[in-house]
Amino acid sequence: MVEKDRSIIVKKTYLLKMLTPLYQKNLENQLSESQLLFLSLLINVLQDIQEVSLEKIANALPIPILFESRRQKIQRFLSLPILNIQEIWFPIIETWLTQNFRENQRIYLVIARTKWQRKNLIMSSLIYDKRAIPIYWEFLPRLGNSNFEEQSKIFSRLLGLFKKYQTVVLGDREFCSVKLANWLREQEVQFCLRLKKNEFIQNEDEIWHFLDSLGLKPGVS
Repeated sequence: MVEKDRSIIVKKTYLLKMLTPLYQKNLENQLSESQLLFLSLLINVLQDIQEVSLEKIANALPIPILFESRRQKIQRFLSLPILNIQEIWFPIIETWLTQNFRENQRIYLVIARTKWQRKNLIMSSLIYDKRAIPIYWEFLPRLGNSNFEEQSKIFSRLLGLFKKYQTVVLGDREFCSVKLANWLREQEVQFCLRLKKNEFIQNEDEIWHFLDSLGLKPGVS
């Protein structure tokens, strides 16, 4: 009796089940077959257990090796230099943009910062179909508000993806600095940044007005 090699069947089953053609095509250019298969296994496990604990993922990983070996295998995989936002995620986003947006179409990018436990996360997302799709994110080395250097560094890394489109940056009061506004203008990027009510603005009459005195309410521009 000849034992059949089912590895190819298993590989194709996982890829078809978990990865859309957009992801599969781009990831095939970046990862080896074994790496892509292992990524598919991880996606299966994550969707099944809905946990991000390394130990729980290793415990559920369907590979016939010892638990500690599974845990180390996951760690080695996640430590691959290729697994970074610019090399893995950006090509997928770039392909997706060409499929869903016309050249020179207006695109809205949102920048925001949030505190996640003791981590300080800054993120830029694309608005699409009433949803925010994460484009780039980074943990700041400290707590508190971000500064101009950190904000401009974030945009420097992602604006190249949107050079074919009219890009509009949306940001809350943390990002309303004159430095950032001037920098975005130099990059030929439009912006809409929320101002604090104690700011002064110059109207068409070229007179400076106290923003709080104009009677504007949240949501009014």
